[in-house]
Amino acid sequence: MSNSIAIDGPAGAGKSTIAKLVAEKLGYIYVDTGAMYRAMALYLIRQHIDRNDTVAIEKACEEADISISFEDGQQVVTLFGENVNGLLRTEEVGNMASVSSTNPVVRSKLVSLQQKLACEKDVVMDGRDIGTVVLPDSKCKIYLTASSKVRAKRRYDELAAKGEPADISRIEADIIERDNRDMTREHSPLRRADDAILIDSSDMTIEEVRDAILLEAGRKL
Repeated sequence: MSNSIAIDGPAGAGKSTIAKLVAEKLGYIYVDTGAMYRAMALYLIRQHIDRNDTVAIEKACEEADISISFEDGQQVVTLFGENVNGLLRTEEVGNMASVSSTNPVVRSKLVSLQQKLACEKDVVMDGRDIGTVVLPDSKCKIYLTASSKVRAKRRYDELAAKGEPADISRIEADIIERDNRDMTREHSPLRRADDAILIDSSDMTIEEVRDAILLEAGRKL
């Protein structure tokens, strides 16, 4: 039987970075569920679909061909056969994903793929509803968070490193708005699973967060 580590938390908490490090250390496969929702969002943007048009989103969702594979140990997300890994981390795609991911038709399509992966492989999976919906039976659940100010600074530094202009106050406002959307949505809202350990990374290094999760995994798995 395969093992899994479920990591949930708000946008910008460092879930993807930490999950990759934990997976590498344990020899597990890292599954970035957010990238799958972002691929769907990218498709909706390319189709010029308004993010508030529920009917159009659901119709497009049925047509979208999104798959996930692993090449040289790295996750590759494809949209109609195109590797879109490098196109998924823009603010536009992130904001569309936050809205479209609340749609139950979109979620149902992608959750089934995520569960299939977890049945076949030992995985570290991160997202908003992994411990509560996607992998409710996982023995190792983590809720990773950080203050909105810290998360905004991390995002600002990422954009600055790429040479992209950014307004840190605007980034924080977007993060707070996204948190509210994720936590209050009707379907699969972001919340800490009853049996998830809480880790606040605001004042922790990446290595300290990784080691805390590895310690928990050692106990639970």
